[in-house]
Amino acid sequence: VLDTTSPRSLSLVNFNTKETLTVTYWSDGAYHRDALDKLNVFLRDSRNAETTEMDPLVFDVLWHTAKLTGYTGEIEVLSAYRSPQTNAWLASVSRGVARDSQHMNGNAMDIRFPGVPVNKYRAAARSLEMGGVGFYPRSGFVHLDTGPVRYW
Repeated sequence: VLDTTSPRSLSLVNFNTKETLTVTYWSDGAYHRDALDKLNVFLRDSRNAETTEMDPLVFDVLWHTAKLTGYTGEIEVLSAYRSPQTNAWLASVSRGVARDSQHMNGNAMDIRFPGVPVNKYRAAARSLEMGGVGFYPRSGFVHLDTGPVRYW
């Protein structure tokens, strides 16, 4: 049973920029515009600083995943929004990057819960059935998105 009433806060560290952000983005049944704006800047494309309007549901997927695992520490964000130019470059140098990546839509994040086995938060995210969950065990991270439910 998902918690649908508690305030939703995230404590994040951007793996690329080393910036940190702790924000309550939802409470009393509503998203908070000021918090969403901070998240949009924080989750910008780290190569060119381009921002987009992130899908607030991806924050809910992340928050529920953390709640299900009991994780309360800082969540490492390896990648969130990617501009089409950045995504094309990454796809040209890495086999694991989709040319039509959900990251370009502002509805995906690659994350780590430091100190938690990656299998644990992968299983929690999958149990939500709220979007795509990618599993990268060698790199130690999970991809979350709000696209169609699918697993890889």
